[in-house]
Amino acid sequence: MVTHPDNTRDASQDAPPAVAVKGLSFRYRALDEESPPSKKTRIAVPDSSVAGAEAKPSYAIRDISFSLAHGELLLIAGPSGCGKSTLLKCLNGLIPHTFRGELSGEIWIEGRSAAGMSLRERARYIGTMLQDPEKQIVGSTVEQEIAFGLENLNVPRAEIRRRVDAVLQRLHLESFRQEATFALSGGQRQQVAAAGVLVMQPSIFLFDEPFANLDARAIDELEELINSLRAEGRAVIIVEHRVEETLKLRPDKVLLMRDGRQVFLGDVSSFLEMADPEQVKLPIEATLRRATEPRQVVERLVRPIVTRSAGAAEAHPAEPVLVFENVHYRYEADGEEILHGISFRVGRGETIALLGPNGAGKTTLVKQALGLLRPTAGTVLLYGEDTRKLSVAQLATRIGYVFQSPSAMLFAPTVQKELSFGPENLRFPPERLQRAVQRAAEALDVARFAERSPLSLSFGQQKRVSIASVLAMESRILLLDEPTAGQDYRSYISFMEHLRELPELDALLFITHDLDLALRYTQRVLLLKDGHLVADGAPLEVLADQTLLESCNLRPTSLLRYLLTECSRSLA
Repeated sequence: MVTHPDNTRDASQDAPPAVAVKGLSFRYRALDEESPPSKKTRIAVPDSSVAGAEAKPSYAIRDISFSLAHGELLLIAGPSGCGKSTLLKCLNGLIPHTFRGELSGEIWIEGRSAAGMSLRERARYIGTMLQDPEKQIVGSTVEQEIAFGLENLNVPRAEIRRRVDAVLQRLHLESFRQEATFALSGGQRQQVAAAGVLVMQPSIFLFDEPFANLDARAIDELEELINSLRAEGRAVIIVEHRVEETLKLRPDKVLLMRDGRQVFLGDVSSFLEMADPEQVKLPIEATLRRATEPRQVVERLVRPIVTRSAGAAEAHPAEPVLVFENVHYRYEADGEEILHGISFRVGRGETIALLGPNGAGKTTLVKQALGLLRPTAGTVLLYGEDTRKLSVAQLATRIGYVFQSPSAMLFAPTVQKELSFGPENLRFPPERLQRAVQRAAEALDVARFAERSPLSLSFGQQKRVSIASVLAMESRILLLDEPTAGQDYRSYISFMEHLRELPELDALLFITHDLDLALRYTQRVLLLKDGHLVADGAPLEVLADQTLLESCNLRPTSLLRYLLTECSRSLA
């Protein structure tokens, strides 16, 4: 149980707030939007009411005001692209020092006006953990990455060693000290990014989607860290779509944003009373309380899951489109084996979730299917053919993969060109190419960004562009790595419903830490631990095993607990 820090964190009633914002507005410069000044890509204006790319873009944030005392926690929620990350950039100084545009309003940090503060000065007060760790990590090893910020501030070497050792111990990362950062899983990179912030000992911590790629154990450790920071008098601001996770920290305030404006600022109880459960993913109990027709929510959300799970055992296996036969893999001939004898079949029409702890081998596993990695032993069959005998081009026509980090995929000057790249290289005829790109853009709600640079979009918008770029290739099997990272509730429900209904899609398999996503959209769960397949079955059947969940660092959600109760009642 998470306990709220006591009031010993700041005894002074007269102390200025850790951070205060008044009337803050920002509009990105028309030529580069959110791109750094060094980027020369021309960006079109996303606002359809403005004609021509020469017009000014609309405000990314408008008239934001709040204050946060030492030891307090602020949760910032809202749809993808509503301005949450822009607000953090204003606080940590990336706006206006790196991202240029029109900035107005006032920011005070520890009682000082932020106007005129250099990035170096702000770094002494504010630490930021970015949404995408790929953009934050620069060191070649974990130790070098954590020490990087201190080295830039010319901290004495002995002090650097002491602080790095303390942070490694505090975050239970001692065994990763000399690990290469590129070899870490996405969740492990996120933990290392957090360590790089913690070692700087700022008084204000900004976390942008900190729970997105973490397993339950890492979330527990991060929550413990955040509570200890508050007890020490540090102010914490969290931007997060996984509202249920953050509410366990009992935030002092919630700021809800929409279209760049704050539509609510208040306590958690008031937030739960006004938040729209169709837009913000709330705990199931709050969703049912808010619903005008709770029975409709149960029939739409709960009953299909219970019914599907109950009938799963009777289902006959479909024609296999992807088969793993005793697959082993190690990255180096004399290195540690990562996958140990994995065997399973994916039938035509199946939607499958691949779950497991950070570092369990999930991404390594799906890369075997793509031919990006080839088994050191065993066989992967794609439509009956050994992937070792298929070229990359042959594989690309049959199976598509969306990386965990969109920055690892996006490169084209515009979203339109990004979506067209794959179909063009697969030599789609013009009419098919246009149709495929348009369908993908509409399904992922990125058509309005067609002439913008993908790099000018928010992380959540970039994620949708990366999914759309693969969807446009009309692959018959889709593999998605953390598809809902950075997505607001409405967006991810919309595109998951679309993917599930695609008639030409033979199978959908996604890696996720989101148990609710697995429950709502799959017929089957594969559970991986330490490179072993430890469970394969219907979601409720697998996730009902509390001992198994704990051993695989999976945390039950309110929806899972509710579903298990409903199943017990149905059986009774």
